[in-house]
Amino acid sequence: MTRSARRWSGEWGRVLPPEEDVEVDVLIPTVGRIPELAATLAGLAAQDAPRFGVIIGDQSSDAATARHPVIASLLRVLEAEGHPVSVLPHTERRGLAEHRQFLLDRASAPAVLFLDDDVWLEPGALERMHDALRELGCGFVGQAVQGLSYLPDRRDHEARSFELWDGPVNPERIRPDSPEFERWRLHNAANLAHVASRLEVPDGGWRAYRIAWVGACVLFDRRALVECGGFGFWRDLPTDHAGEDVVAQWRVMERYGGAGLVPSGAVHLESPTTVTDRRTEASRALRV
Repeated sequence: MTRSARRWSGEWGRVLPPEEDVEVDVLIPTVGRIPELAATLAGLAAQDAPRFGVIIGDQSSDAATARHPVIASLLRVLEAEGHPVSVLPHTERRGLAEHRQFLLDRASAPAVLFLDDDVWLEPGALERMHDALRELGCGFVGQAVQGLSYLPDRRDHEARSFELWDGPVNPERIRPDSPEFERWRLHNAANLAHVASRLEVPDGGWRAYRIAWVGACVLFDRRALVECGGFGFWRDLPTDHAGEDVVAQWRVMERYGGAGLVPSGAVHLESPTTVTDRRTEASRALRV
C-alpha cells in the first residue's frame, strides 16, 4: 500500500510547501452535468493515492460548470487535499475524440485516467489501477463501470468469456469479427460484481482479465497512448461519432497490451447518456 497522498482536514489551513509532481492526471470531459460531475469529484476526493491532479474540459455552452456552488466546493476540497485542479473551457464542439485529445494534450503526468463525468470511484480504486499498471507494465488498465441497480440481475451467460490473464499481459488485436470481440458483454449490467464475488479477491487486491475494451474509466501509460496517436484521429471523423475510446484502446492494445481489473470499484450513475447520435461508430468509420 502506498503512503497517503491526500492531506487530511487537519492540514487544510496550513501553508504547505509545493507537493511532489503528480503521478496521474485525471482527465474528465463534461458538458453541463452538474449532479453527475459532483458525484464523480466526490469519489476522487476520497482517493488516498497516488498523487493526482484533475483536468476538466468543460463543453457547456457558457463554460459555467466550475461556477456552480456544488462543483466549486468540491474543487476546493480537492485543492485543499493537495490535488492540482484545472477547469478548461472548451466550448467549440468537434466531437468526443477531439475533446479527449484536447485533455490529453494538457496532461503531463506519467499516467492519465480518462474518467467519464458520471462515474463514482470507491476509495482505493485509483490506487489499485495505478499499482496494476506499474506491475503489469502494459499500455492501460481499466475498471469497467457497473450499474448497481442490476445486482439482482445475474447474467451468467454473458460472463462465459471471462478469462484471467495468467502471467504477463500481452499485445492483442481485437476487431468486430474476432472471437475476442464478444468479451464486451462482460461489462453489461453488474456482471463484474457477480464475477468478483466468485473469485474472492482479498480486500484491496485485484486480478487482471482479458477484455475487448473498457469504457468510462481507463488508466493509460501516457507515453504509450501518445506513441499510438492518442485521439488524433478525430480529424478523420464527423463531429457526431461514438466509440472513440475503443479505437484508442485497440491501437494501444496491439502494441503494449491492455487489461481489465476485477473487482471494479467504478460505479455508473445510470443517468441518461449525452451521446445520443451513434450512427457513426469510430472503429468502423476508420476501418481500424
